[in-house]
Amino acid sequence: MTFLVALLMLAGAPRTVSGVVRDASGAAVPNAVVILRALSGPSASEQQTLSGPDGHFAIVTSADGDVTLVVRAGGFAEQTRRLISGTPAAGVEIVLEPAPLLETVTVTASRSEQRVIDLPASVNVLTSEEIKESAAVVADDVLRQISTFSLFRRTSSLSSHPSAQGVSLRGIGPSGVSRTLVLSDGVPFNDPFGGWVYWTRIPLDSVDRIEVVESSSASLYGNYAMGGVINIISGRPSRRTIELTPQYGNRRSPKVDVFASDVWGKVGVTVDGSVFNTDGFPIVAAGERGPIDNNATVKFHNVNVKLDYRPSDRVSAFVRGGFFGEDRGNGKVLEVNDTQSTSASGGVRIQLRDGSELQGTLFGDFEHFHSTFLAVTAPSATVAARSIVRLTIDQHVPTHSAGASAQWSKAFGLKNAFSAGTDFHWVDGESQEDSFNAAPGPVVPPVQQAVLALQRASGGTQRSEGLFVQDVVAVAPKLTVTLSARLDRWRNYNAHNLETNVPSGTPTANNRLLPDRDDTVASPRLAAVYHLADRFNVWGSIGSGFRAPTLNELYRQFRVGTVLTLPNDQLGPERLVGGEVGVNVVPAKNVTVRTTWFDNRMTNPVSNVTTSTSGANVTQQRQNLGKTDIWGVQSDVEYRYGPSWRVAAAYLFNHATVEEFAANPALVGLFIPQVPKHRGSLQVAYSNPRFVTVSLGLQFVGRQFDDDQNVRVVPGETAPGLPGYALADVTLSRRLSRNLDLFIGVQNLFNQEYIVGTLPTTIGSPRLVNGGVRIRLQGR
Repeated sequence: MTFLVALLMLAGAPRTVSGVVRDASGAAVPNAVVILRALSGPSASEQQTLSGPDGHFAIVTSADGDVTLVVRAGGFAEQTRRLISGTPAAGVEIVLEPAPLLETVTVTASRSEQRVIDLPASVNVLTSEEIKESAAVVADDVLRQISTFSLFRRTSSLSSHPSAQGVSLRGIGPSGVSRTLVLSDGVPFNDPFGGWVYWTRIPLDSVDRIEVVESSSASLYGNYAMGGVINIISGRPSRRTIELTPQYGNRRSPKVDVFASDVWGKVGVTVDGSVFNTDGFPIVAAGERGPIDNNATVKFHNVNVKLDYRPSDRVSAFVRGGFFGEDRGNGKVLEVNDTQSTSASGGVRIQLRDGSELQGTLFGDFEHFHSTFLAVTAPSATVAARSIVRLTIDQHVPTHSAGASAQWSKAFGLKNAFSAGTDFHWVDGESQEDSFNAAPGPVVPPVQQAVLALQRASGGTQRSEGLFVQDVVAVAPKLTVTLSARLDRWRNYNAHNLETNVPSGTPTANNRLLPDRDDTVASPRLAAVYHLADRFNVWGSIGSGFRAPTLNELYRQFRVGTVLTLPNDQLGPERLVGGEVGVNVVPAKNVTVRTTWFDNRMTNPVSNVTTSTSGANVTQQRQNLGKTDIWGVQSDVEYRYGPSWRVAAAYLFNHATVEEFAANPALVGLFIPQVPKHRGSLQVAYSNPRFVTVSLGLQFVGRQFDDDQNVRVVPGETAPGLPGYALADVTLSRRLSRNLDLFIGVQNLFNQEYIVGTLPTTIGSPRLVNGGVRIRLQGR
């Protein structure tokens, strides 16, 4: 038999290399990239395929002599297997192992599978184990252990209005709108109307990993990605698996997460979801709290169904649908908001016969957002502070969006990987507002009656298209250069601001149709990574990006406390030019040190600019500032001791200032609000399933300003700005049996009160305790 195999090889007959890809637990790993490299012949070549839902793969090759299999899957270390000529090539089993950060394979930074150490970009990866070791019950609280991550108002999505949940990495233009593109399995996840993120849409138990690219990625992803990319990647389907996590917390906070999956040969199905409810907690500081203040509450539920199908070794496809609903009380009598959203997506990945790969994705969202806003009557001789409230705006925002993307990629030899793609995004939305004035007559505390005075419908349609190319070239054995560029065109049309007086029915002076707007933007990037040694590399990049203003910024107003923020239909796009230099070092076994210097310069960033102040009442408008500069240094250290211990520390120095603003030169030289100079974190975890898993997390955030003028002072403080703070979290879990774990988590262990906003003074989450069980059932 051996003689026959050798004879067929000498004759150049095709042979099939086949096998299965598994993880360390024995579970199948679907969609792993399996590359077969020929080691002999006139020129080196490679073929590739994907593992199916059951982990199996097969490659037909005519290469003679020895070949090498390279297997890459996100969240694992790259594995290499050499197959000697004449040995059996069927039934190969590849076991993928978890890896230190620099060896982990990520799919987000370059839109293809690459090890972190080979990327000219700053990347963090949170694994499912690290997520489970966190005390958090929502995704944004998990991400806070990454020092570069922050939401607009440095508070949890458990207690903040959705429009304050925009994410910022490295302090690039923090606001309710994200300067970071958030993806769910590669599909855009940012709210299509406002750009913020519904972190409560993510069932944490179903997350396999979260990949965070802190470098500007506009040259590949376009709009939003100028500040980086966060990709939330769901778990892989397994044969007859159910994972159920019921838990209960203080403040009457029940939560249930579920993840179920099955695999039938070429088909894999997953179902995930979560349900949560809490009585919440007060968010106004005790010294300012009044009769109108109550608890900030949230109730949400979500469910997603995903079908993976692989009809052949060259083709894989998926279809996914989901529903999300959320209801909030925002900390004042009658101030509430609710959201309902239905989403659908599908995609295909095809290995063409020339060795290239084609990917395509379609997606759509249908959303309805509702929110009320109230004004607080100023205190007087007859009115106590925060004792009377009045409805000012009742707002409904229906939004429809759809999009598509396509990407073609091909490896030319072993030294050149080229890709090109296009994408399209369409959003239609309208802010439908009922505006109220104070009703005449007596006031019945705590609510002053209001009368409908104005009806407004303000919105439009936004369309964007983009083209990108990328070439990764190994110009020398230790040097790899990445060249990428993108061209985007966006257009706003059907824009309108229709206002009608009530009860007369006459249009206001501001009732008008708005002109169409459009722009074309180029976003190039040049990057390189040089491996000085196996455990030491340096990298650098320079590039540009942009972000078009959202429909929310253009057309929707809102109120937070005594601050009213107005839209601006004249906003233009933001532009960014940035660069960074990084060093990755492994000074000893299981020790990783990374340091990155960055400098991002923005032109026309959209910011909330104060236009008038009357007592405690402040009016702001979204405006394009002239220029801002955000630069700093971040450093991460990770140490793993044996299979059980992990210690990780991170620090970010961030200097963000206004450099130019012709409309108000007084802002030049001031710090950008909501960006602290200092931020850091520390995690210590011990995991031994036979005994116990313990994780301790520490976070510290330095002083930051709450307004564009850098003047607001928290009562009791002498210096302007929001004071810094430090928080501690702890989690303990114990495996009771093969199918059952018991756990308890505590956020804000020492019940530290920390300030997150002014006018009025608002506070972040108090001590939150949650405990429960994780139940795993798996059949054959």
